[in-house]
Amino acid sequence: RDVAEVAKGYERVIRPRFADAKFFFDEDLKQGLEAMGEGLAGVTYQARLGSVADKVARVSSLAQAIAPQVGVDAGLAKRAAELAKNDLQSRMVNEFPELQGIAGRHYAQAAGEDSEVALAIDEAYRPRFAGDDIAASGTGKVLAIAERLDTLAGGFAAGLKPTGNKDPFALRRNALGLARTLIESGFDLDLGALLAAANAGLADKGVQADVTELADFIIDRLKGYYADRGVPTSQFNAVAERKPASLYDFDRRIDAIGIFAALPEAAALAAANKRIGNILRKAEDVAIPDGIEAALLREPAEAALAEAVTAAIAETTPALESKDYVSVLTRLAGLRPQVDAFFDGVMVN
Repeated sequence: RDVAEVAKGYERVIRPRFADAKFFFDEDLKQGLEAMGEGLAGVTYQARLGSVADKVARVSSLAQAIAPQVGVDAGLAKRAAELAKNDLQSRMVNEFPELQGIAGRHYAQAAGEDSEVALAIDEAYRPRFAGDDIAASGTGKVLAIAERLDTLAGGFAAGLKPTGNKDPFALRRNALGLARTLIESGFDLDLGALLAAANAGLADKGVQADVTELADFIIDRLKGYYADRGVPTSQFNAVAERKPASLYDFDRRIDAIGIFAALPEAAALAAANKRIGNILRKAEDVAIPDGIEAALLREPAEAALAEAVTAAIAETTPALESKDYVSVLTRLAGLRPQVDAFFDGVMVN
């Protein structure tokens, strides 16, 4: 009933913990963040993947390769990767594991490291949980991507793929964190190339991941991500079927198909496209030429459709090359009259 007495009780518990933290912090500063890293070679990351120092080397190599592709200083990315795991050897993180990365940022600042490097050490762990923001700085984003690439490739290569509720290396969370960072950062990077680079870093360990399987695993994690954004499963599957090389490109296609689906012409064109697909599947033993043979066109409706499609291809090619999918689909929506007329007036056999 006495709030003041309750407060005193809490303070008696909290003060010793703060005193411990202050002691650990001061002792860690005496050692310094860089010196902490000397012990990582003796810490096993995973039996088949080597030590934590081995992982640091792989992540550093990936970060240096990714940084120039997204306009980030490769030197800063390298330095951040080299220091990112050092606080695992600190007294503070040993006592308070949840401060991993956060402690490293403060130790890097105390050592006079570049502010971007210090921030990236912390941001490498973002998003830390569902709904958390991705890294804010460019170097932090690069380090977060490199860290997750190595974790995912290593996990699959070492046979640690999630099964049921078991996911000891949190590969599902890492996959979603990687995908979100690439998409929300607007990094138009080839996912297959990134995974291949991560795989190459494991060559000296004699293990390799199946890059195609891993890419499918990452894309599968996006189902829930887009469902939370209100994207229908049919639209997600339509884009996933195309297997875009970049997850940022995947996201742009998702947005475009959502806009297209709201057009009045969309349902009829989708139905016609499905019908065309079924016709072509039945004719899979027939060699279909690359171009239209205008001399064979007999019906006015098929001639009009051929003319309309040829014009649409010419007009949408520049937009497709610049990945302006909204413009492409909006232009294709204009084909509905010719498509409808073709199926109404031509017997397809």
